[in-house]
Amino acid sequence: MRQSGLASYAARSAESRGRVHSEPFKDSRLAFERDRDRIIHCAAFRRLEYKTQVFVNHEGDYYRTRLTHSLEVAQIARGIARALHLNQDLVETLALAHDLGHTPFGHTGEEVLNRLMQSHGGFEHNRQSLRIVDLLEERYPEFDGLNLSWETREGIIKHSSDYDHAGSTATREFEPDQRATLEAQIIDLADEIAYNNHDIDDGLKAGYIRLRDLAQVELWQSTFRKIGEKYPLINEKRQILQTISYLIRDLIQDLVDTTSANIVAADILSLADLRKQPANLASFSDQMRQQNRELKDFLYRNLYRHHKVELMRVKAERFLTLLFENYLKNPTLLPREHQNRFDTQGTERAICDYIASMTDRYAQDEYKRLYEPFERA
Repeated sequence: MRQSGLASYAARSAESRGRVHSEPFKDSRLAFERDRDRIIHCAAFRRLEYKTQVFVNHEGDYYRTRLTHSLEVAQIARGIARALHLNQDLVETLALAHDLGHTPFGHTGEEVLNRLMQSHGGFEHNRQSLRIVDLLEERYPEFDGLNLSWETREGIIKHSSDYDHAGSTATREFEPDQRATLEAQIIDLADEIAYNNHDIDDGLKAGYIRLRDLAQVELWQSTFRKIGEKYPLINEKRQILQTISYLIRDLIQDLVDTTSANIVAADILSLADLRKQPANLASFSDQMRQQNRELKDFLYRNLYRHHKVELMRVKAERFLTLLFENYLKNPTLLPREHQNRFDTQGTERAICDYIASMTDRYAQDEYKRLYEPFERA
C-alpha cells in the first residue's frame, strides 16, 4: 500500500528492512502502524502509568507519569511530523516506545541499576527498551519480544537526549555511523519540549518552583507577559497554562522551520541522502537552543535538585540497592518466570530486568514485604 503525501526523505513502511522473524499477518496494516499497536498492547507500556518522571506516584495523581509523558511526546511529535510530511505512524510508534525501558523512580533508578550492574554490562534505558521489545515481552507463539520493524528498533536505540546515550556498542546492529530517520530524530526534541514545559506545570502545582523565580528565564517570561497582555482578565492558573501551550507552539514552530531549512541547505532528496549526513538535521535555531538551555538549567537547579525531590532520590537509591542485593543473595525470591532466565541471561541481568520492570508502587510494596517484619508476604 502506497503512503501518499510523504516527503521524498520520509521513512516508508513498504521500504522497511523488515523484521527479525518472518510471520504471517492476519490483516493488512502498514508495518509501522502494526509496530505502534504492538507497543500499546504490551505489558511494559501499561506499566508506564505508575512509573514517574520527577514526582513519585504516591505524591498525587495530578503529576505526569511516564505514560502521560509518552502520550504528550506522541502528540507533539505527530504535529512536527505532519508539518514536515514525515511518516506519522513511525513517529507515533517511537514516541510511545521511547520510555519503555525506564526504571521506577526516574533517572535515580537508572543510575542505581547502572552502578550495580557495572561488572555485568551496566544499564541504560534505551538498551533496556530494545531488550524489552526484542526479548522480554512474551506474547507470541513463535518468538520472544514484539518482532518490530528494523526502523522502529533503530529509532529506539538511537534515541538521544541529555540523559539518554545507548553508546556505539549497543547501536552496532543499526549502523551507528549513519543518521537515524528524521522520524527518529524529531523524537529527541519532542521529548525535550514535552518534559521541559510539563515539568514547569508540575513544579508550580507542587510549589517546588514559583512564578517569581521563573521571571529570570527569558523564554518563559516573554511568553508569560504576552499572554497577560492578550488576556488581561484571566486568572493566574489560566495564564500559566496558556503560557505553557504557547511555549510548546513556539518550540514546535522553531523546530519545523529550522529543520526544513537544514533539509534544503543539505540538498536532501531521499532517505539515503539523510542517512549520510554528519549530524542530525532536526534541530532548534541557535537562539531557541540557547533560550531552551536557560530553561533547562533553571529546572535542574530549582526543581530536579529541590530538597524534597532529593529526599525521595536518596530514599529510592537506598531501597532499590537493598532490593538488588537481597535478590542476589536470595535469587529464589524472584518470580519463577524470572528465575527461568538465570541460565540464559545470568542471575544479575535477570534481577536487573525484574527491578527495571517494577512500577514505583510495586517497588515500594516489595521493599515493605522484604523488610517490614509484619507485612504480609
